[in-house]
Amino acid sequence: MTTDTLGRPASTVHTLADSSQAHPTLDIVIPVYNEQDDIVDAVRRLDAHLRADVPYPARITVADNASTDDTVRRAVALTESIDGLRVVHLDEKGRGRALNAVWRASDADIVAYCDVDLSTDLNALMPLIAPLISGHSDIAIGTRLSNGSRVERGLKREFISRSYNLILRTAMRAKFSDAQCGFKAMRTDIARELLPYVEDTGWFFDTELLVVAERIGLRIAEVPVDWIDDPDSSVDIVATAMADLKGCARVGRALVDGSLPVADLRASMGRSRHPGPRVEGVPFGLSGQLARFCVVGVASTVVYAVLYLMLHSVFGAQVSNFVALGISAIFNTAANRGFSFGVRGSENVVKHQAFGLGIFMFGWVVTAGSLFLLHAWAPDASKHLELLILLVANLVATAIRFVGLRWVFRSHTAVAAAEAAKAA
Repeated sequence: MTTDTLGRPASTVHTLADSSQAHPTLDIVIPVYNEQDDIVDAVRRLDAHLRADVPYPARITVADNASTDDTVRRAVALTESIDGLRVVHLDEKGRGRALNAVWRASDADIVAYCDVDLSTDLNALMPLIAPLISGHSDIAIGTRLSNGSRVERGLKREFISRSYNLILRTAMRAKFSDAQCGFKAMRTDIARELLPYVEDTGWFFDTELLVVAERIGLRIAEVPVDWIDDPDSSVDIVATAMADLKGCARVGRALVDGSLPVADLRASMGRSRHPGPRVEGVPFGLSGQLARFCVVGVASTVVYAVLYLMLHSVFGAQVSNFVALGISAIFNTAANRGFSFGVRGSENVVKHQAFGLGIFMFGWVVTAGSLFLLHAWAPDASKHLELLILLVANLVATAIRFVGLRWVFRSHTAVAAAEAAKAA
């Protein structure tokens, strides 16, 4: 018995008929199980589209997984009249099993698949494979949930689909929009490395593939599609949904306990997560630090403004400014230390807060001076005008704060730069 790279029994693919040329650019697979009524029309429609609209050598592969009806015979008969058609057979059932085995064994540059009902408009095929041919992306998926998609299906299927994808986004932190649209493609070299780690052999195959791909940093392109529901589909929606939820639980556990070797896959595929290519003249991590610093700055400003307004009626403008600025400065330094600059632990925390208070004193001088000038010019200025002037003065102090904190945490930034260079 042959095994895959993880030591599991490998699915055996039997080629029954082949009228295709070797090494096509695209190998588009139609996985089938007991589809004798639809297989002939699906293959003819797909073949006509490839000839008319796809300017690359292409193959259609009918991947039969243990059909018991006349599907195989009818598919084989088509090879006599359709060039570029291959029919393969697997002894075991499973749509995911068929795709996994056929994609990994393909000699094409790009592998894709579509469901036999052709619910997805084939006009989306070229947009699907274009980012793979150009090298821009590693995987491409059709999505029915984009604003640019046009979908006709019943309320029940719509509700289940959107609920399932909501679960993926919340529980699995998935960023792709539509896991189960039967219209996907990927680079074959990526497939050979990634698919041995995708265990599901049924309908959850798509989701598991995308979750693993996303976790290791592969680029996934999404293409809006026109999609019309097949009312005669034999898919058991409830059973499929339950299997998908079990699959989510299994993959979630594998990600937590380390049985899915995400780090090893990142390293082997050359896609370790790091801050990306350096840009000459831009200090390491500056853009990310600045973005996070702005988030902390907004939160600190809100804290400052609320405290100032609460204290103003009791202590007046100058005292309220001093107290509100001091409290928000402590919060700001602590938040920037951990969030903006990624410094963890208690080491040097007192030193960092002391420097933060030093910057606070500078900010206080700027804001107190602004208040003094305002009151000299307009003695009866309202507390809201005072707050506006103080916020503008705080912007100046904030710019100085960022430069100062970046200098304080320069050693941590240097370590991060060295680690990124090593990972690259």
